Amino acid sequence: MKRGEWGEQAARAYLQKLGWRVVETNFRTRFGEIDIIAQCGQYIIFVEVKTRKDDRFAAAREHVTFTKQQKILAAAETWLQRYPSGLQPRFDVIEVYGEEDGEVPRRVNLLENAFGGA
Repeated sequence: MKRGEWGEQAARAYLQKLGWRVVETNFRTRFGEIDIIAQCGQYIIFVEVKTRKDDRFAAAREHVTFTKQQKILAAAETWLQRYPSGLQPRFDVIEVYGEEDGEVPRRVNLLENAFGGA
């Protein structure tokens, strides 16, 4: 399993432990991809997962560039048009640190409301 897939799997498990309901994974549009779409309370949450071995050179969240954020926002708009909801959209980032050959990540960080709304 590749590191990114492993990280997304770890992120889904983490969110489910928090009581979130994963609605969709790897939602692709011509604008870009959303790793995880989940629901928690009044929110529909679009989650970008960044997986890294460690944060020695930079935090994983630093790889969610402005350009990447714009792609996620556009993809989220597409999703919301297809699946209208009264829920408040939110954009989170999950950092997963560890080795894909390990059973569990060393660390998972959830950054709520990490960037602008739709």
